Amino acid sequence: MVKTKKKRMIVGGVLIVAVIAIWLIVAEQSSRPSQYDSFAQCITEKGAVFYGAFWCPHCNTQKEMFGTSMSYVNYVECSTPDGRGQTQPCMDKNIEGYPTWEFADGTRVTGAKSLQELALRTGCTI
Repeated sequence: MVKTKKKRMIVGGVLIVAVIAIWLIVAEQSSRPSQYDSFAQCITEKGAVFYGAFWCPHCNTQKEMFGTSMSYVNYVECSTPDGRGQTQPCMDKNIEGYPTWEFADGTRVTGAKSLQELALRTGCTI
């Protein structure tokens, strides 16, 4: 009985150490700058806005292009949580399709765009 209790304590301790080690590795990796952070920050500073919907496959493709750098993109969610309506900011902007990119000069393009096209339209470097 004592040996079984001791084994459980050892196994529990090893598991706790393993969980802490994994958590530290993940935390360290997520704090590293992503490859497109500067680019995403630049297109936001240049006034580009990405209008999309969570259920839109082309929007999700566009988001995947940025990876974790998407957090720096000026993104406006146009879908209501139930996916059946449009949010007021998107109605006010007359957004009719997703994804829609709007630029500082007022021009718009729809559909997932390459990072190269976004760079050309904003003057930002990838």
